[in-house]
Amino acid sequence: MSPKEILKQYWNYDSFRPMQEEIILSVLDGKDTLALLPTGGGKSICFQTPALVLEGICIVVSPLIALMKDQVEQLKRRGIKSTAVFSGMSRREIDITLDNCIYGGFKFLYVSPERLKTALFRARARQMNINLLAVDEAHCISQWGYDFRPPYLEIADFKKELEIDKVVALTATATKEVKADIISRLEMRDAEVFQKSFARVNLSYSAFRLENKKQKLLAILKNVPGTSVVYVRTRKRTRDIADFLRRQQVSADFYHAGLSGRERSEKQDAWINNRIRVMVATNAFGMGIDKPDVRTVIHLDLPDSLEAYYQEAGRAGRDEKKAYAVALFHQQDTDELKERTKKGTVSPDQLKHIYQALANYYKLAIGSNAFSSFPFQYNQFIKTYNLPVVETYTALKRLEDEGLIQLNDGFFESSKLIFMLDKHETYKFQIANPKLDPLIKTLLRLYGGEIFNSYLKVKEREIADLLKTDEKQVRQWLQYLSDREVIDYEPSADCPTVTFLTERLDPEKLPIDNEQIEWRRRRAIEKVESVISYMQSKHCRTQIFQRYFDEETSLTCGICDNDLDKKKAMSSKEIPFDQVESVLDAPRSITDLRALLSKYTEDQIIAAIRILMEDGKVVESDGKFLLQGFTSLVGKGE
Repeated sequence: MSPKEILKQYWNYDSFRPMQEEIILSVLDGKDTLALLPTGGGKSICFQTPALVLEGICIVVSPLIALMKDQVEQLKRRGIKSTAVFSGMSRREIDITLDNCIYGGFKFLYVSPERLKTALFRARARQMNINLLAVDEAHCISQWGYDFRPPYLEIADFKKELEIDKVVALTATATKEVKADIISRLEMRDAEVFQKSFARVNLSYSAFRLENKKQKLLAILKNVPGTSVVYVRTRKRTRDIADFLRRQQVSADFYHAGLSGRERSEKQDAWINNRIRVMVATNAFGMGIDKPDVRTVIHLDLPDSLEAYYQEAGRAGRDEKKAYAVALFHQQDTDELKERTKKGTVSPDQLKHIYQALANYYKLAIGSNAFSSFPFQYNQFIKTYNLPVVETYTALKRLEDEGLIQLNDGFFESSKLIFMLDKHETYKFQIANPKLDPLIKTLLRLYGGEIFNSYLKVKEREIADLLKTDEKQVRQWLQYLSDREVIDYEPSADCPTVTFLTERLDPEKLPIDNEQIEWRRRRAIEKVESVISYMQSKHCRTQIFQRYFDEETSLTCGICDNDLDKKKAMSSKEIPFDQVESVLDAPRSITDLRALLSKYTEDQIIAAIRILMEDGKVVESDGKFLLQGFTSLVGKGE
């Protein structure tokens, strides 16, 4: 099938969004492809469509378990066979999953970059017909990026070893240095780079410096109806602000990584289905959540980088209708952000000490337990070894940055099971164990024959209702079947984990690069300075983002707070519509127009251009403007 036929069959769309089709055709032509599309720009379709056109399976490298799970579930709902391998899965489940990817007609396999290093995965991947390697959140491969993940550096070796000839890298945010780093680190040959403008024509950015942020928050929510996300930095703040909003009769709830997975799932579902209007959350909320009608994203605390802010703010207005991204801050916020960033470093000795404490906590011998995951209760860990709260957390994050461990917040993982006996042997077991026959029949009726081939999610409550018993009894029966190897049953888990990504090392031999740690500290400070500069700037906010991401533009957005303030200060009499129109019989840049219309300021000229474009009288291409109807802008008639 063609890409458009795939799009229609699985997504029920008649046409692609701008740039999607060009990216897809580049991938299908076998060209190494880098795609930069803003949050909500439809990145997934750019690799999912060509993978469905081609024979074989697409391996998708993704950094977050929640993101993997979300995309796999979305694909399954569309009838596309997809799966994922991530830390916390049993070896048997991984084994069966990889077998299915070799023999079971699966189209997508999502994995973390850490998984690519393992001998087991590489051995099984060699048996797969890999049609495409898709690297999602590709900025993680770059030390210049805001979310560097060392294991991403292993992708090029994996690609080379398996001789994968089609590669696409995707991200929403990348500066010039990051783009170059992605191409270099992935060893892309003559890469085709597609970059959609970072300007969001429907998204109005604002930043307000004020003392009473709560009152401004209420005013925004009152003036702009619709769904909202309010971002704060700490878990305690999520609850406090949600309580404050509820006292003001605003429908609100809170969300953070410390909640149980079941709670998070329920809260997220209530917000997505509009039973809750406002979600107050840490940055744990939002990744992979596809809700197009968010009207406002409000930051009550400042983010650590412009990349993070752009991504979080970009969750507003994904339906392309008018939306607002608002940051509220005061001087103390900027001072605290600078101070926290400067302190966010630990010495190599501290890293070694915390690593040793982790190894002792789980009684791990040197050379053991590569890719082993363990339940991790942070408060219990620091209490056991009398460790400082903030410094220990920072050290754990640095150990994660160095690719030594991976921290996963608790997420609600449904119970899963698979039949280990084939259908004939299962029937024989039913005959020999009549008391368990109703349970086995119920499982087969609910989940079908696929339960003999793949681990499927099961709901003990649903099974119990059909058998007219309680959930506890069902769990006992399922465990009994599992103990006798009729099935493999994995009860639901809901606990944070820590995964050792390498074998347990001698702390004195940890591969820690002191210069790299210092360089990252300096980069973090630079990024914070960019955030503060953005918040305090009087320039067009969209233009600030565009220039930060190396997109040259002379045209302002016309809808951010700063541009609107300039418009208000300028009467319509001061906007030179006629004069601008008179010189646009040929392509003109803003610089050209300033020279031709020297009696007017740049703001006046841009205001005229913006309004003429909104009226459909002027078009733009490559930074130059021309009256609608003239052809020289597109190279005709010359």
